[in-house]
Amino acid sequence: MSHIPGVRQAQKAKTRQALLDAALELLEGQSLSSLGLREVTRAVGIAPTAFYRHFRSIEDLGVALVEEALGSLHPMIRTTVATTGDGEERIARALELIAGHVDAYPAHVRFIARERHGGVRSVREAIHGELGRFTAEVGEALAKDPVSAGWSEEDVLMLAQLYVDLMLGTASLFLEAPAGEARERVARVAARQMRLVGIGRENWLDRAGGAGAADGGA
Repeated sequence: MSHIPGVRQAQKAKTRQALLDAALELLEGQSLSSLGLREVTRAVGIAPTAFYRHFRSIEDLGVALVEEALGSLHPMIRTTVATTGDGEERIARALELIAGHVDAYPAHVRFIARERHGGVRSVREAIHGELGRFTAEVGEALAKDPVSAGWSEEDVLMLAQLYVDLMLGTASLFLEAPAGEARERVARVAARQMRLVGIGRENWLDRAGGAGAADGGA
């Protein structure tokens, strides 16, 4: 009988994941603030009271979805930043990775895009916190690049934020342009934006006195 607790734990984990999956599917056509607990439990086939064995509230479930959605995004961002090669190769590879992520996790991308500025405060804060950690990791990677020699920590983080925002924005646009000419148009604009950031990065310290003077003259 010693195996029973393990079986129960596995079943609980399975039900919890089913609730997350059902909520994510329901959120394809609505925001989290309008999602009802009974709507989610009905989709899973459990009693509404059973929901509370897994989450304290719909808001709590939303925070768990943030962790799941951005957890899938994390490897893509890390790989994009770490991509080697010349400027055009890096841009092409970055766009390929972003498009591939959108195709693999469209519901996750849509959820983050909608709830990043949505009406549920705890979920907005969770997204903000996770993206802050992403920015810090991207900043650490950029700081090791020779191009960043002489940059202040503040400026490296500013650059990291630009890259993270650009990747998220591009992912959202790819989501709304799934194929054909529309997607190619999104890719062309994103590539130009990445080139612009790259040019700015290469010349940032060329302004009189370096980054500190650039800040003062802004």
